[in-house]
Amino acid sequence: METFDLAIIGSGSGNSIPEELADWNIALIEESVFGGTCLNKGCIPSKMFVLPGDRVVEAQEAKSIGVDQTTNNVDWNSIRDRVFGRIDPIAEGGLSYRKSMDNITVFEARAEFVSDKKLKLSTGEEIEADKILIATGARPFVPPIEGLDASRYHTSDSIMRLEKFPETMAIIGAGFIAAEMGHVFSSYGCNVTMFNRGDRLLKAQDPDISEAFAKEFGKRVNLRLGTLPTKVSDAGDKIELTFEDGSTETYDELLVAVGRTPNTDNLGLENTNIEVADRIVAVDKAMKTSVDGVFAVGDAANKFQLKHVANAEAKVAFHNIGSTDAEREVSYKGVPGAVFSNPQVATVGLTETQATEAGADFVVGRTDYGGTAYGWAMEDQSSFCKVLVDRSSLLVLGAHIIGPQAATLIQPIIQAISLDLTAEQLARGSYYIHPALTEVVENATLDAISKT
Repeated sequence: METFDLAIIGSGSGNSIPEELADWNIALIEESVFGGTCLNKGCIPSKMFVLPGDRVVEAQEAKSIGVDQTTNNVDWNSIRDRVFGRIDPIAEGGLSYRKSMDNITVFEARAEFVSDKKLKLSTGEEIEADKILIATGARPFVPPIEGLDASRYHTSDSIMRLEKFPETMAIIGAGFIAAEMGHVFSSYGCNVTMFNRGDRLLKAQDPDISEAFAKEFGKRVNLRLGTLPTKVSDAGDKIELTFEDGSTETYDELLVAVGRTPNTDNLGLENTNIEVADRIVAVDKAMKTSVDGVFAVGDAANKFQLKHVANAEAKVAFHNIGSTDAEREVSYKGVPGAVFSNPQVATVGLTETQATEAGADFVVGRTDYGGTAYGWAMEDQSSFCKVLVDRSSLLVLGAHIIGPQAATLIQPIIQAISLDLTAEQLARGSYYIHPALTEVVENATLDAISKT
Protein backbone atom coordinates (compact mmCIF):
# COMPACT_ATOMS: atom_id res chain seq x y z
CA MET A 1 0.00 0.00 0.00
CA GLU A 2 1.43 3.36 -1.04
CA THR A 3 1.68 6.04 1.66
CA PHE A 4 1.54 9.80 1.05
CA ASP A 5 2.10 12.91 3.11
CA LEU A 6 -1.12 14.38 1.72
CA ALA A 7 -4.04 13.03 -0.30
CA ILE A 8 -6.31 15.53 -2.02
CA ILE A 9 -9.70 14.32 -3.21
CA GLY A 10 -10.86 16.68 -5.96
CA SER A 11 -8.98 18.85 -8.46
CA GLY A 12 -11.00 22.07 -8.33
CA SER A 13 -9.94 24.32 -5.47
CA GLY A 14 -8.06 21.28 -4.16
CA ASN A 15 -5.67 21.71 -7.07
CA SER A 16 -4.40 25.07 -5.76
CA ILE A 17 -1.41 23.36 -4.11
CA PRO A 18 1.06 25.94 -2.76
CA GLU A 19 4.76 25.87 -3.57
CA GLU A 20 5.47 25.38 0.12
CA LEU A 21 4.39 21.75 -0.31
CA ALA A 22 6.82 21.09 -3.17
CA ASP A 23 8.76 18.58 -1.06
CA TRP A 24 5.64 16.68 0.06
CA ASN A 25 4.62 13.38 -1.47
CA ILE A 26 1.07 14.17 -2.63
CA ALA A 27 -1.74 12.09 -4.10
CA LEU A 28 -4.20 14.07 -6.21
CA ILE A 29 -7.39 12.11 -6.88
CA GLU A 30 -10.00 13.10 -9.46
CA GLU A 31 -12.83 10.92 -10.75
CA SER A 32 -14.30 13.47 -13.17
CA VAL A 33 -12.85 16.18 -15.42
CA PHE A 34 -9.63 17.72 -14.16
CA GLY A 35 -9.96 21.24 -12.79
CA GLY A 36 -13.37 20.90 -11.19
CA THR A 37 -16.81 22.28 -11.92
CA CYS A 38 -15.95 25.99 -12.15
CA LEU A 39 -13.48 25.55 -14.98
CA ASN A 40 -15.19 22.81 -16.96
CA LYS A 41 -18.95 23.17 -16.55
CA GLY A 42 -19.69 26.02 -14.19
CA CYS A 43 -18.61 29.58 -13.53
CA ILE A 44 -16.20 30.15 -16.39
CA PRO A 45 -17.90 28.59 -19.42
CA SER A 46 -21.33 29.84 -18.36
CA LYS A 47 -20.11 33.45 -18.21
CA MET A 48 -18.50 33.04 -21.62
CA PHE A 49 -21.96 32.09 -22.91
CA VAL A 50 -23.64 34.92 -20.97
CA LEU A 51 -21.55 37.68 -22.56
CA PRO A 52 -22.85 37.16 -26.14
CA GLY A 53 -26.37 37.01 -24.71
CA ASP A 54 -25.84 40.36 -23.03
CA ARG A 55 -24.74 41.82 -26.35
CA VAL A 56 -27.96 40.63 -27.98
CA VAL A 57 -30.13 42.16 -25.25
CA GLU A 58 -28.19 45.41 -25.48
CA ALA A 59 -28.87 45.52 -29.20
CA GLN A 60 -32.56 44.88 -28.60
CA GLU A 61 -32.74 47.73 -26.10
CA ALA A 62 -30.56 50.19 -28.03
CA LYS A 63 -33.52 52.05 -29.54
CA SER A 64 -34.01 53.79 -26.19
CA ILE A 65 -30.74 55.66 -26.75
CA GLY A 66 -31.34 56.38 -30.43
CA VAL A 67 -29.55 53.40 -31.96
CA ASP A 68 -31.48 51.06 -34.24
CA GLN A 69 -29.57 47.83 -34.58
CA THR A 70 -30.45 44.19 -35.03
CA THR A 71 -28.76 40.87 -34.38
CA ASN A 72 -28.41 39.09 -37.71
CA ASN A 73 -27.40 35.73 -36.29
CA VAL A 74 -26.18 34.05 -33.14
CA ASP A 75 -23.86 31.23 -34.15
CA TRP A 76 -24.28 28.60 -31.41
CA ASN A 77 -21.62 26.30 -32.80
CA SER A 78 -19.11 29.11 -33.05
CA ILE A 79 -19.77 30.32 -29.51
CA ARG A 80 -19.72 26.80 -28.06
CA ASP A 81 -16.51 25.89 -29.84
CA ARG A 82 -14.82 29.13 -28.79
CA VAL A 83 -15.69 28.43 -25.16
CA PHE A 84 -14.61 24.82 -24.98
CA GLY A 85 -11.83 25.25 -27.50
CA ARG A 86 -10.24 27.37 -24.82
CA ILE A 87 -11.36 25.56 -21.68
CA ASP A 88 -10.73 21.94 -22.65
CA PRO A 89 -7.03 22.50 -23.41
CA ILE A 90 -6.64 24.24 -20.04
CA ALA A 91 -8.11 21.22 -18.25
CA GLU A 92 -5.98 18.83 -20.27
CA GLY A 93 -2.89 20.96 -19.73
CA GLY A 94 -3.53 21.12 -15.99
CA LEU A 95 -3.77 17.35 -15.82
CA SER A 96 -0.59 16.87 -17.85
CA TYR A 97 1.26 19.40 -15.71
CA ARG A 98 0.33 17.68 -12.45
CA LYS A 99 1.26 14.28 -13.90
CA SER A 100 4.68 15.64 -14.81
CA MET A 101 5.50 16.71 -11.25
CA ASP A 102 7.85 14.43 -9.34
CA ASN A 103 6.13 14.90 -5.98
CA ILE A 104 2.53 14.48 -7.18
CA THR A 105 0.84 11.25 -8.18
CA VAL A 106 -2.43 11.77 -10.05
CA PHE A 107 -5.09 9.09 -9.68
CA GLU A 108 -7.92 9.33 -12.20
CA ALA A 109 -10.32 7.42 -10.01
CA ARG A 110 -13.01 7.67 -7.36
CA ALA A 111 -11.86 7.59 -3.75
CA GLU A 112 -13.67 6.01 -0.83
CA PHE A 113 -12.61 6.07 2.79
CA VAL A 114 -11.87 2.68 4.30
CA SER A 115 -10.89 4.27 7.60
CA ASP A 116 -9.91 7.72 8.85
CA LYS A 117 -6.64 7.84 6.88
CA LYS A 118 -7.01 5.03 4.36
CA LEU A 119 -8.61 5.36 0.89
CA LYS A 120 -9.67 2.73 -1.60
CA LEU A 121 -9.71 3.83 -5.24
CA SER A 122 -12.08 2.66 -7.95
CA THR A 123 -9.00 1.29 -9.75
CA GLY A 124 -8.61 -1.22 -6.90
CA GLU A 125 -5.60 0.48 -5.32
CA GLU A 126 -5.48 1.42 -1.65
CA ILE A 127 -3.47 4.34 -0.30
CA GLU A 128 -2.80 5.90 3.06
CA ALA A 129 -2.03 9.52 3.87
CA ASP A 130 -0.91 11.37 6.96
CA LYS A 131 -3.21 14.24 5.98
CA ILE A 132 -6.24 14.33 3.70
CA LEU A 133 -8.09 17.21 2.06
CA ILE A 134 -11.68 16.61 0.94
CA ALA A 135 -12.48 18.96 -1.95
CA THR A 136 -15.05 16.95 -3.88
CA GLY A 137 -17.44 19.76 -4.83
CA ALA A 138 -21.08 19.21 -5.71
CA ARG A 139 -23.23 17.90 -8.55
CA PRO A 140 -26.64 18.81 -9.97
CA PHE A 141 -29.57 17.59 -7.91
CA VAL A 142 -32.19 15.71 -9.92
CA PRO A 143 -35.71 15.87 -8.46
CA PRO A 144 -37.94 12.79 -8.20
CA ILE A 145 -40.25 13.52 -11.14
CA GLU A 146 -41.86 10.47 -12.71
CA GLY A 147 -40.07 9.32 -15.84
CA LEU A 148 -37.21 11.80 -15.54
CA ASP A 149 -34.57 9.17 -14.83
CA ALA A 150 -35.54 7.30 -18.00
CA SER A 151 -35.79 10.37 -20.24
CA ARG A 152 -33.39 12.60 -22.12
CA TYR A 153 -32.63 15.73 -20.14
CA HIS A 154 -29.73 18.04 -19.38
CA THR A 155 -28.19 19.57 -16.30
CA SER A 156 -25.62 22.36 -16.10
CA ASP A 157 -23.02 19.64 -16.68
CA SER A 158 -24.14 19.07 -20.27
CA ILE A 159 -26.42 21.88 -21.46
CA MET A 160 -23.57 24.09 -22.70
CA ARG A 161 -22.23 21.36 -24.98
CA LEU A 162 -25.38 20.83 -27.08
CA GLU A 163 -24.64 19.70 -30.61
CA LYS A 164 -27.68 21.48 -32.04
CA PHE A 165 -29.24 24.73 -30.89
CA PRO A 166 -32.87 24.11 -29.83
CA GLU A 167 -35.89 26.08 -30.96
CA THR A 168 -37.67 25.41 -27.68
CA MET A 169 -36.47 24.61 -24.17
CA ALA A 170 -38.12 23.88 -20.85
CA ILE A 171 -36.23 24.71 -17.67
CA ILE A 172 -37.21 23.23 -14.31
CA GLY A 173 -35.90 25.48 -11.56
CA ALA A 174 -35.64 29.18 -10.78
CA GLY A 175 -32.29 29.65 -9.09
CA PHE A 176 -29.10 31.19 -10.42
CA ILE A 177 -28.26 28.41 -12.88
CA ALA A 178 -31.77 28.42 -14.32
CA ALA A 179 -31.68 32.22 -14.55
CA GLU A 180 -28.30 32.31 -16.27
CA MET A 181 -29.05 29.55 -18.76
CA GLY A 182 -32.53 30.93 -19.36
CA HIS A 183 -30.92 34.22 -20.32
CA VAL A 184 -28.34 32.54 -22.56
CA PHE A 185 -30.75 30.44 -24.58
CA SER A 186 -33.57 33.00 -24.81
CA SER A 187 -31.19 35.74 -25.93
CA TYR A 188 -29.73 33.46 -28.60
CA GLY A 189 -33.21 32.92 -30.03
CA CYS A 190 -34.64 29.88 -28.24
CA ASN A 191 -38.22 29.99 -26.94
CA VAL A 192 -37.62 29.26 -23.24
CA THR A 193 -40.25 28.32 -20.67
CA MET A 194 -39.29 28.14 -17.00
CA PHE A 195 -41.21 26.01 -14.50
CA ASN A 196 -40.84 26.32 -10.74
CA ARG A 197 -42.65 24.86 -7.74
CA GLY A 198 -42.59 28.17 -5.89
CA ASP A 199 -43.95 31.54 -6.96
CA ARG A 200 -40.62 33.41 -6.88
CA LEU A 201 -37.52 33.52 -9.03
CA LEU A 202 -34.20 33.72 -7.17
CA LYS A 203 -35.94 33.11 -3.86
CA ALA A 204 -32.68 33.45 -1.91
CA GLN A 205 -32.43 37.08 -2.99
CA ASP A 206 -33.90 40.13 -1.31
CA PRO A 207 -37.65 40.24 -2.11
CA ASP A 208 -37.33 43.56 -3.96
CA ILE A 209 -34.62 42.05 -6.14
CA SER A 210 -36.63 38.89 -6.83
CA GLU A 211 -39.65 40.94 -7.85
CA ALA A 212 -37.68 43.28 -10.11
CA PHE A 213 -35.79 40.38 -11.69
CA ALA A 214 -38.97 38.48 -12.50
CA LYS A 215 -40.50 41.56 -14.09
CA GLU A 216 -37.55 42.12 -16.44
CA PHE A 217 -36.63 38.49 -17.03
CA GLY A 218 -40.25 37.66 -17.80
CA LYS A 219 -40.08 39.92 -20.85
CA ARG A 220 -37.81 37.36 -22.54
CA VAL A 221 -38.65 34.05 -20.84
CA ASN A 222 -42.05 32.42 -20.37
CA LEU A 223 -42.49 32.09 -16.61
CA ARG A 224 -44.71 29.31 -15.26
CA LEU A 225 -44.34 29.84 -11.55
CA GLY A 226 -46.17 27.58 -9.13
CA THR A 227 -46.17 24.87 -11.80
CA LEU A 228 -44.11 21.71 -12.22
CA PRO A 229 -44.57 18.78 -14.57
CA THR A 230 -45.67 15.58 -12.85
CA LYS A 231 -44.16 13.36 -15.53
CA VAL A 232 -41.39 13.56 -18.12
CA SER A 233 -41.07 11.27 -21.13
CA ASP A 234 -39.32 11.03 -24.48
CA ALA A 235 -41.49 11.73 -27.50
CA GLY A 236 -39.37 10.96 -30.53
CA ASP A 237 -36.83 13.74 -30.79
CA LYS A 238 -38.83 15.87 -28.34
CA ILE A 239 -39.32 15.87 -24.57
CA GLU A 240 -42.91 15.64 -23.36
CA LEU A 241 -43.99 17.17 -20.06
CA THR A 242 -47.22 16.08 -18.44
CA PHE A 243 -48.94 18.27 -15.87
CA GLU A 244 -51.30 17.65 -12.99
CA ASP A 245 -54.40 18.40 -15.07
CA GLY A 246 -53.33 15.84 -17.68
CA SER A 247 -52.24 18.39 -20.27
CA THR A 248 -48.96 17.89 -22.14
CA GLU A 249 -46.36 20.10 -23.78
CA THR A 250 -43.33 19.18 -25.89
CA TYR A 251 -39.93 20.83 -26.08
CA ASP A 252 -36.71 20.24 -27.98
CA GLU A 253 -34.63 20.19 -24.81
CA LEU A 254 -35.15 20.02 -21.06
CA LEU A 255 -32.79 21.59 -18.53
CA VAL A 256 -33.11 20.49 -14.91
CA ALA A 257 -31.61 23.18 -12.66
CA VAL A 258 -33.12 22.88 -9.19
CA GLY A 259 -29.94 23.06 -7.15
CA ARG A 260 -26.77 21.14 -6.37
CA THR A 261 -25.89 18.53 -3.77
CA PRO A 262 -22.45 17.89 -2.20
CA ASN A 263 -20.40 14.97 -3.50
CA THR A 264 -19.98 13.42 -0.08
CA ASP A 265 -22.52 10.61 -0.20
CA ASN A 266 -20.22 8.15 -1.97
CA LEU A 267 -17.00 8.89 -0.09
CA GLY A 268 -17.43 6.14 2.49
CA LEU A 269 -17.49 8.71 5.29
CA GLU A 270 -19.58 6.27 7.32
CA ASN A 271 -16.36 4.26 7.69
CA THR A 272 -14.67 7.16 9.47
CA ASN A 273 -15.09 9.38 12.51
CA ILE A 274 -15.64 12.41 10.25
CA GLU A 275 -18.81 14.23 11.24
CA VAL A 276 -21.31 14.98 8.45
CA ALA A 277 -24.69 16.75 8.56
CA ASP A 278 -27.00 16.95 5.54
CA ARG A 279 -24.13 15.78 3.33
CA ILE A 280 -21.93 18.68 4.45
CA VAL A 281 -18.70 17.76 6.20
CA ALA A 282 -18.48 19.54 9.55
CA VAL A 283 -15.42 21.78 9.78
CA ASP A 284 -14.17 24.57 12.01
CA LYS A 285 -12.86 27.88 10.71
CA ALA A 286 -9.43 26.31 10.22
CA MET A 287 -11.14 23.86 7.82
CA LYS A 288 -10.40 20.94 10.17
CA THR A 289 -12.85 18.07 10.38
CA SER A 290 -13.53 16.01 13.52
CA VAL A 291 -10.62 13.73 12.57
CA ASP A 292 -7.14 15.08 13.22
CA GLY A 293 -5.30 15.65 9.95
CA VAL A 294 -8.39 15.56 7.74
CA PHE A 295 -9.57 18.85 6.24
CA ALA A 296 -12.47 19.77 3.94
CA VAL A 297 -13.23 22.77 1.74
CA GLY A 298 -15.70 24.03 -0.83
CA ASP A 299 -19.12 22.65 -1.60
CA ALA A 300 -18.35 19.53 0.46
CA ALA A 301 -17.90 21.68 3.56
CA ASN A 302 -20.06 24.81 3.27
CA LYS A 303 -23.55 25.93 2.30
CA PHE A 304 -22.45 28.76 0.00
CA GLN A 305 -21.49 26.74 -3.09
CA LEU A 306 -19.38 29.62 -4.39
CA LYS A 307 -15.99 29.29 -6.02
CA HIS A 308 -14.51 32.33 -4.29
CA VAL A 309 -15.44 30.84 -0.92
CA ALA A 310 -13.89 27.49 -1.86
CA ASN A 311 -10.70 29.25 -2.93
CA ALA A 312 -10.50 31.19 0.35
CA GLU A 313 -11.04 27.99 2.32
CA ALA A 314 -8.40 26.13 0.30
CA LYS A 315 -5.79 28.82 1.07
CA VAL A 316 -6.51 28.47 4.78
CA ALA A 317 -6.58 24.68 4.65
CA PHE A 318 -3.28 24.38 2.79
CA HIS A 319 -1.61 26.79 5.22
CA ASN A 320 -2.84 24.80 8.21
CA ILE A 321 -1.90 21.51 6.55
CA GLY A 322 1.68 22.42 5.74
CA SER A 323 2.81 25.25 8.01
CA THR A 324 3.99 25.33 11.60
CA ASP A 325 3.13 29.04 11.79
CA ALA A 326 0.08 30.28 13.63
CA GLU A 327 -3.12 28.64 12.48
CA ARG A 328 -5.28 30.61 10.07
CA GLU A 329 -9.08 30.82 9.97
CA VAL A 330 -11.62 31.60 7.27
CA SER A 331 -13.88 34.60 7.71
CA TYR A 332 -17.37 34.31 6.29
CA LYS A 333 -18.20 37.94 6.94
CA GLY A 334 -19.16 39.71 3.76
CA VAL A 335 -19.54 36.66 1.50
CA PRO A 336 -20.91 38.05 -1.80
CA GLY A 337 -22.71 36.34 -4.63
CA ALA A 338 -23.90 37.23 -8.11
CA VAL A 339 -26.33 36.00 -10.73
CA PHE A 340 -24.92 36.61 -14.20
CA SER A 341 -28.25 36.72 -15.94
CA ASN A 342 -29.90 39.71 -17.55
CA PRO A 343 -30.56 41.74 -15.51
CA GLN A 344 -27.47 40.98 -13.48
CA VAL A 345 -27.84 40.63 -9.70
CA ALA A 346 -25.30 40.98 -6.89
CA THR A 347 -25.73 40.64 -3.16
CA VAL A 348 -23.78 40.72 0.08
CA GLY A 349 -24.84 40.48 3.70
CA LEU A 350 -28.40 40.37 4.99
CA THR A 351 -31.56 40.72 2.94
CA GLU A 352 -34.26 42.97 4.31
CA THR A 353 -36.23 39.90 5.40
CA GLN A 354 -33.23 38.41 7.21
CA ALA A 355 -32.44 41.69 8.95
CA THR A 356 -36.04 41.98 10.16
CA GLU A 357 -36.09 38.38 11.38
CA ALA A 358 -32.81 38.99 13.23
CA GLY A 359 -34.41 41.90 15.07
CA ALA A 360 -32.02 44.47 13.66
CA ASP A 361 -32.83 48.16 13.90
CA PHE A 362 -31.92 49.26 10.40
CA VAL A 363 -32.69 51.69 7.62
CA VAL A 364 -32.74 51.10 3.88
CA GLY A 365 -31.19 53.43 1.35
CA ARG A 366 -32.02 53.07 -2.31
CA THR A 367 -30.98 54.71 -5.55
CA ASP A 368 -32.17 53.84 -9.04
CA TYR A 369 -29.59 53.72 -11.79
CA GLY A 370 -31.78 56.29 -13.53
CA GLY A 371 -31.17 58.65 -10.62
CA THR A 372 -27.51 59.07 -11.59
CA ALA A 373 -25.97 60.82 -14.55
CA TYR A 374 -24.66 57.61 -16.09
CA GLY A 375 -28.04 56.02 -15.55
CA TRP A 376 -29.57 58.86 -17.55
CA ALA A 377 -27.16 58.10 -20.38
CA MET A 378 -28.25 54.47 -20.27
CA GLU A 379 -31.96 55.36 -20.17
CA ASP A 380 -32.20 52.74 -17.45
CA GLN A 381 -35.72 52.40 -16.06
CA SER A 382 -35.51 49.31 -13.83
CA SER A 383 -32.12 48.91 -12.12
CA PHE A 384 -31.34 49.94 -8.56
CA CYS A 385 -29.07 49.57 -5.56
CA LYS A 386 -30.32 49.19 -1.99
CA VAL A 387 -28.17 49.33 1.14
CA LEU A 388 -29.13 48.21 4.64
CA VAL A 389 -27.50 50.17 7.48
CA ASP A 390 -27.67 49.64 11.23
CA ARG A 391 -29.34 52.68 12.70
CA SER A 392 -27.08 53.12 15.74
CA SER A 393 -23.65 51.87 14.64
CA LEU A 394 -24.02 52.89 10.96
CA LEU A 395 -22.39 49.59 9.98
CA VAL A 396 -23.54 48.21 6.65
CA LEU A 397 -25.63 45.06 7.15
CA GLY A 398 -26.22 44.18 3.51
CA ALA A 399 -26.56 45.43 -0.02
CA HIS A 400 -28.38 44.30 -3.15
CA ILE A 401 -27.97 45.52 -6.72
CA ILE A 402 -29.86 44.61 -9.87
CA GLY A 403 -28.75 45.96 -13.22
CA PRO A 404 -25.76 46.19 -15.56
CA GLN A 405 -22.39 45.41 -13.91
CA ALA A 406 -24.02 44.72 -10.54
CA ALA A 407 -21.30 42.20 -9.64
CA THR A 408 -18.65 44.88 -10.10
CA LEU A 409 -20.54 47.77 -8.53
CA ILE A 410 -21.07 45.93 -5.25
CA GLN A 411 -17.35 45.52 -4.52
CA PRO A 412 -16.88 48.64 -2.32
CA ILE A 413 -19.81 47.48 -0.18
CA ILE A 414 -18.24 44.03 0.18
CA GLN A 415 -15.10 45.71 1.47
CA ALA A 416 -17.08 47.93 3.83
CA ILE A 417 -18.77 44.92 5.43
CA SER A 418 -15.56 42.88 5.55
CA LEU A 419 -13.54 45.71 7.12
CA ASP A 420 -16.28 47.05 9.44
CA LEU A 421 -16.44 50.41 7.69
CA THR A 422 -19.40 52.58 8.57
CA ALA A 423 -21.82 53.89 6.00
CA GLU A 424 -20.23 57.31 6.54
CA GLN A 425 -16.82 55.92 5.64
CA LEU A 426 -18.24 54.05 2.66
CA ALA A 427 -20.08 57.05 1.22
CA ARG A 428 -17.86 59.95 2.27
CA GLY A 429 -14.45 58.42 2.99
CA SER A 430 -13.27 58.34 -0.61
CA TYR A 431 -13.95 59.84 -3.99
CA TYR A 432 -16.52 58.42 -6.39
CA ILE A 433 -15.78 59.23 -10.01
CA HIS A 434 -18.42 61.44 -11.59
CA PRO A 435 -20.34 60.56 -13.64
CA ALA A 436 -19.51 56.87 -13.22
CA LEU A 437 -22.14 54.25 -12.47
CA THR A 438 -20.57 53.68 -9.03
CA GLU A 439 -22.50 56.76 -7.91
CA VAL A 440 -25.48 54.46 -7.39
CA VAL A 441 -23.57 52.92 -4.46
CA GLU A 442 -22.60 56.31 -3.09
CA ASN A 443 -26.12 57.72 -3.37
CA ALA A 444 -27.87 54.66 -1.96
CA THR A 445 -25.57 54.75 1.06
CA LEU A 446 -26.12 58.48 1.53
CA ASP A 447 -29.86 57.86 1.33
CA ALA A 448 -29.57 55.31 4.14
CA ILE A 449 -27.51 57.73 6.25
CA SER A 450 -30.17 60.43 5.83
CA LYS A 451 -32.73 58.12 7.44
CA THR A 452 -30.74 57.35 10.60
